[in-house]
Amino acid sequence: MNLNITGHHLEITPAIREYTASKFGKIKRHFDNVIDVQIILSVDKLKQKAEATVHMSGKDLFVECDDENLYAAIDTLVDTMDRQVIKHKEKLSNHRHGESGKHIAVAE
Repeated sequence: MNLNITGHHLEITPAIREYTASKFGKIKRHFDNVIDVQIILSVDKLKQKAEATVHMSGKDLFVECDDENLYAAIDTLVDTMDRQVIKHKEKLSNHRHGESGKHIAVAE
């Protein structure tokens, strides 16, 4: 998994880089087919913003979160992205096994 972290009006310190990388390791544990992750951290007055684009085989996922604290924005970003990755993984496994995900009982 390639992890690219950039800052907009913000210097990316080693502490921020390490914190972000450790949090995005959670996504790698849930789904192995993640190819590339682009993260943009930005500051606009009192609003800290975190954006991430995850490129995986077959789909690109985008999440954007903002908060007053940059670390809280990163946490929210990772949680939201993790939910999207798990949902994508479940869709792939349902298609491969021929399940539609909905079970309808047929009355005879």
